[in-house]
Amino acid sequence: MMYTIIDVETSGTSNRITEISIFKYDGKQIVDEFTSLVNPEVIIPVYITSLTGIDNVMVANAPTFSEIAADVLAITEDTTFVAHNVNFDYNVIRNEFKALDIDFNRKKLCTIRLSRKLIPGHKSYSLGKLCAALHIDIVGRHRARGDAEATVVLFEMLLQKEGSETVFNDFLKKTSKEATLPSHLPTSVFNNLSDKAGIYYFKNKKGTILYIGKAKNIKKRVLSHFYSKTQKSLDLCRETSDIDFELSGSELIAFLMEDAAIKQHYPEFNVVSKRAPKAYAIFSYEDRKGITHLAYNTLKATPNAMQTFSTIADCRQYLEKMCTEFELCPKFCHLQEAVTQCSHYKITTCKGVCCDNETVSDYNTRVTAAITCITESKQDLVLKQKGRNSHEEAFVLIKNNVYLGYGFLDKSEQINTPEDLENFLIPQKDNLDVQKILRTSLRA
Repeated sequence: MMYTIIDVETSGTSNRITEISIFKYDGKQIVDEFTSLVNPEVIIPVYITSLTGIDNVMVANAPTFSEIAADVLAITEDTTFVAHNVNFDYNVIRNEFKALDIDFNRKKLCTIRLSRKLIPGHKSYSLGKLCAALHIDIVGRHRARGDAEATVVLFEMLLQKEGSETVFNDFLKKTSKEATLPSHLPTSVFNNLSDKAGIYYFKNKKGTILYIGKAKNIKKRVLSHFYSKTQKSLDLCRETSDIDFELSGSELIAFLMEDAAIKQHYPEFNVVSKRAPKAYAIFSYEDRKGITHLAYNTLKATPNAMQTFSTIADCRQYLEKMCTEFELCPKFCHLQEAVTQCSHYKITTCKGVCCDNETVSDYNTRVTAAITCITESKQDLVLKQKGRNSHEEAFVLIKNNVYLGYGFLDKSEQINTPEDLENFLIPQKDNLDVQKILRTSLRA
């Protein structure tokens, strides 16, 4: 079998190649080599230069990747692509080819994953620390040729280990996940993931939570992260060393568990979800003519909020419903602005308070009824859910429209009233994200 053992240096955030080194290896010796600086066509940040020594002057007259693409294709053709943390180098190169409308596909082997299997017990499997432990000299650390040459020596060692043929063949099988899993993630961790509903935690080697997700099938959803080629997924997988999970029983409780966990841990890769959503609210006020208005604004700017929503569109939709149901005026519900009298395209139930065809007193009577409906339309709900196993049931508890939390109980438990459920409740905080989750579930 022929291998190409590869290392690339990149420009950092944009992940454009600044240097590439490829050693073609037949299992016994190096038979060819291709090494070149590469003009990334972007500015190389100072912190990358301090790490690799490659600066903008060095690559100014170097060939672009498009100019060396044919060489890379030729030397890697009909070979197995080998690298230390293979998914990083492979995806960087594949993305460079993708920008040229060239499909790049090679079998892959990762020397980190191979090392974990064939030489277990090391504290670190980073190239520098592993080579130091194995007494492999690296001439030019963090330069493509130096790192690739050291990886060749490591690869030779791995080939000579007892049982290596079986391990290599297993890793190269189409059904194997070894080339897909993050380099620092033990296969046993992935194999132990559940195929049931719940939430999962991606963690780095220090145990810090990097990302929290939810799924109907945890194992399947986690695997999808490894197949994703977005920059966020690549960065996440490169740092992942462990994955933990919690079962939820149902998808709804998984949503609720995920929201609570993100707000507790604020993981680095949950940027959108951990932002505090902007809240909006409906309130009432009386103008100089004595007409009672229904209006909306941000929650912070709303006096005596009657209902809260996550978007202005939700506020307007709710007010449209109130307008129709209680025959209110769209103008005085702030669904139309800067008009002398209402002319709403959808709401035609106004009795004419805006054009003096109805008394303020009669109009306000209906507004008061609407306000009463808004403020008193509180409800207690118990949402029964599937348990985490066949002997269990789950529930979500809502009182006076306030989410109290979720819980699990054995099917043999005697429950006569909603209050009995509180003994099994796992208390949670209510918030706009939770309200949105519950509204979506109730509409389904």
